[in-house]
Amino acid sequence: MKSRSMDLLLRMEELGLFILTIYLFSLLPFPWWVYPLLLFIPDISILGYMINAETGAYLYNFIHHRGIAVILYICGILLASPYIALAGLIIFAHSSMDRVFGYGLKHPSGFKDTHLGTIGEKENKNEE
Repeated sequence: MKSRSMDLLLRMEELGLFILTIYLFSLLPFPWWVYPLLLFIPDISILGYMINAETGAYLYNFIHHRGIAVILYICGILLASPYIALAGLIIFAHSSMDRVFGYGLKHPSGFKDTHLGTIGEKENKNEE
């Protein structure tokens, strides 16, 4: 069971990473409005749940994987391709933003079951 202080600490860490993506975006040659416009694009991966929970979880986790985001960003920088760097940055930013709000990578058992716990479940059932 997570403590509230640990949960807050993890969310603040994710917020810091999200803010870092705003700075990194400012180094790319795109107008400011591109960032908020693209920020929710990774959520298209939720459509995998229309097939079944396992496919949905796999697709969602692949698109929200920060390791893939970092690889894309670094490749974009090394290849001098701002579009590839942007793709990686948006995935990373979106994933960090999701985790600030408690949405984690999904388990195949269902959309609400994440690596951060169950979405919508009270943190401490004993306090009720």
